[in-house]
Amino acid sequence: MTIKEFFSKEVTIHYPMEVLPLSPRYRAVHHLQRLLDSGSERCIGCGLCEKICTSNCIRIITHKGADERKHIDSYTINLGRCIYCGLCAEVCPELAIVMGQRFENSSVQRSQFGGKAEFLTDVASAKDHSHVEFAGFGAPSVDASQRVQQTPLDYASQEAQASQEENKDA
Repeated sequence: MTIKEFFSKEVTIHYPMEVLPLSPRYRAVHHLQRLLDSGSERCIGCGLCEKICTSNCIRIITHKGADERKHIDSYTINLGRCIYCGLCAEVCPELAIVMGQRFENSSVQRSQFGGKAEFLTDVASAKDHSHVEFAGFGAPSVDASQRVQQTPLDYASQEAQASQEENKDA
């Protein structure tokens, strides 16, 4: 070690004691959301996340109840197969699954990867509003509605007006 390096700023962190801040778009272990007002699960059992998953790690088993609605029997994510691409979070219509920021998920046993209970927000924190929703990958940003310049309907109406003007000129 030279004298110059001895007095320079330290760039190495001591990992277990110090952790670098993660980007909000960081894709780590999945997180299943609950409705904050009622505490019930957001997942409606549509199966889009299972269909889009390229590594076939999501499995949903549903049944139709007496009220003709889908009820979820089991929801498993095999973290041993998951490539953390985030497609499941993007395709979810109810924002029930988002990519969380918990990246420390090592285990000795394969059976500890994939249970629904470890991904789901607990009911107590959802009902007392102590759970803050993670606005990470798969969730819309806070200012998403202000960043939209035009909706698809605006484009369609502009094209319709342009075609009407062309018909008038002809």
